[in-house]
Amino acid sequence: MVKFLDLQKINALYQQDLNEAFNRVLKSGWFIHGQELRNFEKQFADYCGVDHAIGVANGLDALNLIIRAYKELGLFKEGDEIVVPANTYIASVLAISENRLVPVLVEPDELSYNINPELIRDHITGRTVAILAVHLYGQLAEMEKINAIAAEFSLKVIEDSAQAHGAIFANGIKAGALGDASGFSFYPGKNLGALGDAGAVTTNNRELAEIIRSLSNYGSQAKYYNDFQGINSRLDELQAAFLSVKLKYLDQDTDKKRSVVHRYLSEISNDKVLLPTVLHQNSHVWHLFVIRVQDRAAFVEHMKMNNIETVIHYPIPVHKQVAYKYFNNLSLPITEKIHREVVSLPLSSVLSDHEVSQVIACVNSF
Repeated sequence: MVKFLDLQKINALYQQDLNEAFNRVLKSGWFIHGQELRNFEKQFADYCGVDHAIGVANGLDALNLIIRAYKELGLFKEGDEIVVPANTYIASVLAISENRLVPVLVEPDELSYNINPELIRDHITGRTVAILAVHLYGQLAEMEKINAIAAEFSLKVIEDSAQAHGAIFANGIKAGALGDASGFSFYPGKNLGALGDAGAVTTNNRELAEIIRSLSNYGSQAKYYNDFQGINSRLDELQAAFLSVKLKYLDQDTDKKRSVVHRYLSEISNDKVLLPTVLHQNSHVWHLFVIRVQDRAAFVEHMKMNNIETVIHYPIPVHKQVAYKYFNNLSLPITEKIHREVVSLPLSSVLSDHEVSQVIACVNSF
């Protein structure tokens, strides 16, 4: 069986370092808001090229807290609108609606799958306060165009970098430093994955960072003194220690995934399969290798019969979810077509050459 993602094999690469990190935290007796978190926040901020990184409980909380902090600053209010790609994981939209703002769904570019900048202006109104740009599957959105539109209309730019750790834009700036603030997920299957739920916010805005840090800790900066009606969303010491270990290997692992991708792109030759488009080589870190097949059910069954795991990211678009039934009548034909056809192939830093060959041969024989 060629696994879609073998987390046991991936984490085994770092087992000695992870064991040392675990023992160090256990021996310290300090499990929340300690030196491990401070170390990781500094390392991750430096890695992304920003002034501030704030560890939080997960990627959804990271986005949620950014929007909430802008509300506390008086820059956003309930009923305001945030432009967001229609073709995204639901968390990007949940963060907007959870804060009682209005998600405005915009169709993606059909080749990159990221938000189409040419359509954004048509969705800006007098209530628009931000653009939430999602770097889907690990490829950066067209941030130069997005930032230009945001500047024109005095909008904030929030990055959803949950799938894009280490992606570099054409000007050399990394995901997490391309907007006003960015939310990261360290879910175990991400390019930089914890051994549980974890997330972070990055920003160069000190005031925003301080408010997010407070909001994530019950609204408190000093114990038992609460400035805001905050929440409990903290990155614990153990996950911070694990992430510090894995951050050291992130670029190396990305390079290994790119070598697998190079083979996929050059050796998959089935004209029934649409391969992904790469806009800029370094701007894609390949969280997922997503192809499109019109007869998806038959393709998935074909791969399964040949002992190759595939996953669909994502089968149902946000505007067709029961949770957003007030969007159910929206017509977003590009988004709907993408969600009908996408299939993710196995991709990780531990796939063997033989396994890659198996995947390629199976795709080509469909």
